[in-house]
Amino acid sequence: MKRSIIIIGAGFGGLSCAIRLASQGVQVTVLERQQQAGGKLQQIEKNGYHFDRGPSTITMPSSFRSVFEHAGVEMEDYVRLYELEPRTRNVFADGTVVDLSRDRQWMKEQIAVYSPEDALQYDAFMNESAALYAEANQHFLGKLLISPKEKYNLQMLRSLLRVRPTVKLDTLLRSYFKHPHTLAMIGRYATYVGSSPYQAPSIFAMMGHVEADVGIYGVEGGTYQLIAGMVKLAQEKGVQIVTGTQVRQIVVRNGQVVGVDTDQGFREADQVVANGDVLSVNRLLVEPKYRKQMTDARIAKYEPSISGFVTLAGVRRQYDALLHHTVFFPEQYEPEFKDIFHNRQMPTDPTIYICYSGYSEASRAPVGASNLFILVNAPYLSDAWNWDEQMDRYGEFVLDQLEARGITGLRQSDVLIRYTPKQIEQDTLAHQGSIYGISSNTVKQTFARPGNRSKDVRGLWYVGGTTHPGGGTPIVTLSGQLVGEQIASEMSGR
Repeated sequence: MKRSIIIIGAGFGGLSCAIRLASQGVQVTVLERQQQAGGKLQQIEKNGYHFDRGPSTITMPSSFRSVFEHAGVEMEDYVRLYELEPRTRNVFADGTVVDLSRDRQWMKEQIAVYSPEDALQYDAFMNESAALYAEANQHFLGKLLISPKEKYNLQMLRSLLRVRPTVKLDTLLRSYFKHPHTLAMIGRYATYVGSSPYQAPSIFAMMGHVEADVGIYGVEGGTYQLIAGMVKLAQEKGVQIVTGTQVRQIVVRNGQVVGVDTDQGFREADQVVANGDVLSVNRLLVEPKYRKQMTDARIAKYEPSISGFVTLAGVRRQYDALLHHTVFFPEQYEPEFKDIFHNRQMPTDPTIYICYSGYSEASRAPVGASNLFILVNAPYLSDAWNWDEQMDRYGEFVLDQLEARGITGLRQSDVLIRYTPKQIEQDTLAHQGSIYGISSNTVKQTFARPGNRSKDVRGLWYVGGTTHPGGGTPIVTLSGQLVGEQIASEMSGR
């Protein structure tokens, strides 16, 4: 089993893959171009304020727990999660507030304030949401789907028919709910995979069950501690993690990967796992002659997911309106997605999400202060929007929008940092600055994503949001474990 594997990228997918491989005796080296592990999740500390720049809503804790359990350790010895209840505060333009909760009765009471009809439908929707999650979990999320036998069988066909892949999420929601507040609150789940509720398949209604019933969790010390815990475990298992190293090319000979060329020289490997955007990896790291199935023309046909415009604000005041997670919805929800996906422009009336981890852990900010991670959905990079010209103007616009919602004083912040899709692309090589890889706005891009094993290069594998099973932190973590298990299994002849 002592064969060498190089993993490009120390995000959730790369680290979970490395731990699974190393736990089964494989020699693993992880190469990360940034100065610290984490991929899109990085930690920022300034003037006593602690921020996580990147994923902040943690769901499906079993996805992370399994990384540690398969390595034979207790997750709590490395990182601790705590359940949030209420889960998320939803604030609508007319001032209506709904705090997402596991308590269905309370949820129905809150919804009934503005729509008694929707409240009556809530139980039926949540039951369908749970059924969709069970279907996805059994037939899609926990399998690599590499071979035709795995992809094309009667059981898989029946499962696809049950989740009605051609029905849009918004269409499914409208079969239960009528009020714009409910439709926006639950339709927002499409953005968890970087997509539009008006285009993405109805399978993502499963997130209603995932959040309300399975739960939303905080991480002691900040979300980055998930990465820190995985780094610690990987190193204990013998994984070598090398940061500040740029991979320039995946080296191929006779159709077989033999290693990688880096800015520090050549590194040999029996197999390579790329924890990054499949499209960027091929376009930037694999010579065109070796990727007949992933040409530049084919890459251009994929629609990237949404990106994000982030403001980190450390401000010496606190806000009664905010929970750990708070979402401020616009008066109308659908125009935001037309702006993003059709016009490639920033929304003229955006949804604004705030993570205030200091709500749960006061030590994340100075006494009496708040550490706010403010996120607005953004289009992937194109010529239609110039961030060099627009960052400050739009950043001021976001502050204006929050001021109107009662989140005042942000211009007097001790810390005010902005982070654009252009910087996401520069830091992580995300294709066109997308956060989740490719969107899930079509049936094909949802259920037939690029595979985890390269069709062109033997010994080249992919983990991350663009490949199967999809985007989102817990799903990416699953992809790393699935690929690690598959490689170890093949090496041992199982």
